[in-house]
Amino acid sequence: MTTETTTTTTTTNQSVYFTSSDEIQKVFSRFDGDGDGKISADELVHVMKAIGSETSDEEVNQMMTTIDTDRDGFINLDEFAGFCKGTAGDDGDDGGIKELHEAFELYDLNKNGLISSTELHQILTRLGENCTAEDCVKMVKSVDADGDGYVNFEEFKKMMSNSSSSNGGGAP
Repeated sequence: MTTETTTTTTTTNQSVYFTSSDEIQKVFSRFDGDGDGKISADELVHVMKAIGSETSDEEVNQMMTTIDTDRDGFINLDEFAGFCKGTAGDDGDDGGIKELHEAFELYDLNKNGLISSTELHQILTRLGENCTAEDCVKMVKSVDADGDGYVNFEEFKKMMSNSSSSNGGGAP
């Protein structure tokens, strides 16, 4: 399983979420609900709700403004890819830590600071991923440095950073 199901993206110079054009295309297609080749604000809201995010209208408008560089009211694949690779709206100076933490919180459903294989499975299922609970156990084990059976934020951060420097390898 690769990292393409992480939907929160970063606005820093190096993406920590997507590592290949295929991954970007796959995630774009999940956002583009009607298959018209562009993501509307409504489609963006739909995906955010599907993963359990309580994104406000203001936040969605800000996301659209940041990503929609041609200002046509939609996000096309090139704009989405630029955003995922960190070339659009670079206004952060924390190296993407805030965005990483937001992504982590989307997976941490019970807000205990840890991502379990059950939580991972629930989110991936909501995103339409066809993976088993056993697959999710394996993904968690692959990044669980301290052996507690969960992914904490430091492990998540390391995993995401490693996946951006390798060529698409990595876990959840």
